[in-house]
Amino acid sequence: MSRKLNRCYNIAHLRERASKRLPAPMFHYIDGAAGDEWTMNRNTQAFDAYELVPRYLVDVSKIDLSTSVFGQPIDWPVFCSPTAMNRLFHHEGECAVARAAADEGTLYSLSSISTASIEEVAEVFKGPKLFQIYVFKDRGIDREFIRRCKDAGYAALALTVDVPTAGNRERDLDTGMTVPPRLTLMSLLDIAMHPRWVWNHLTKRPIELANVRDRVSNDLTTLSQFFSDQLDRSVTWDDASSMIDEWGGPFAIKGILSAADATRAAEIGASAVIISNHGGRQLDTSPAPIEVLKEVVDAVGDRCEVILEGGVRRGVHVMKALALGAKACSVGRPYLFGLAAGGEAGAKKALNILRTDLERDMTLVGCRNVNEIDSRVIRDVPVWPVSRR
Repeated sequence: MSRKLNRCYNIAHLRERASKRLPAPMFHYIDGAAGDEWTMNRNTQAFDAYELVPRYLVDVSKIDLSTSVFGQPIDWPVFCSPTAMNRLFHHEGECAVARAAADEGTLYSLSSISTASIEEVAEVFKGPKLFQIYVFKDRGIDREFIRRCKDAGYAALALTVDVPTAGNRERDLDTGMTVPPRLTLMSLLDIAMHPRWVWNHLTKRPIELANVRDRVSNDLTTLSQFFSDQLDRSVTWDDASSMIDEWGGPFAIKGILSAADATRAAEIGASAVIISNHGGRQLDTSPAPIEVLKEVVDAVGDRCEVILEGGVRRGVHVMKALALGAKACSVGRPYLFGLAAGGEAGAKKALNILRTDLERDMTLVGCRNVNEIDSRVIRDVPVWPVSRR
């Protein structure tokens, strides 16, 4: 690991390093969100509404972080969310992140819109894998993906439901990272100022959306437009139910933000719900996942696993989510910042930062295993009266 990576002590440091190593269009594609980006910022800020209450004189000489998700054992209660087009950020892409997940003992999730295929990731990662899927207009694509995931040994599927259309991502409009790309003169100049990224882009195998390479011409713009055109605004709960039946295994509905939708997901047979607002990249001013976690757990926590995705940057964030009833958390931007900052070593660094942070925080709070992280160690932040002078 490079000296500069060693000096990254938190996710914010990795973000700063990623901003220097990536051309602006690619960095802002990771870093940006929809509209005024209120929801993206709120995702992390909302954790501040809770305090952790330590319990002392507890033997914390041994800390056990292990748990399970989707029926699969993992070494700690954080796993990798599915994120698109990872080779835009580092030439090793999804395979590098998958290897980092293996080293850190957790589950890896692959996006439908990935630059490594279902089979390629299965070759490099033998641990528990989840595949993220949409309901496409061409249902044959979904059937093909399900068959391929079964053949490649994926443990679970997650249906993303919060993308009937793309969000208003204004940073991408500014830089030209759209579908199809319309890079501005300033963006092209900025790309030219990052010769290492340009060299890897020109000398490594071409970037492609690998899971549909056999369906359309091998051109990233054409492939991106193909996926965009396939998003189906007519999708209903009946489509989700049919996909659950066809898969026949652990299945998550991803993008839940209300107890009502969580209840419906449980009713159609989902084994998990992932509370998520797509990192703030879809509907701005939608609630932060931690804000709706308790009501979702109260509604379906006895029927399916509840996973929190969004805003996690510290171990204390994971602890607060677990204390409010989440089974685990998933993260996307943290490992993408790490990937951009230093490839596989950077992605591993991001995961290790969170894992080390969580173990330290459990020790300080007096929780010897994840089952002890419950409502007894969390409280709402009291509202302090405004002082009058």
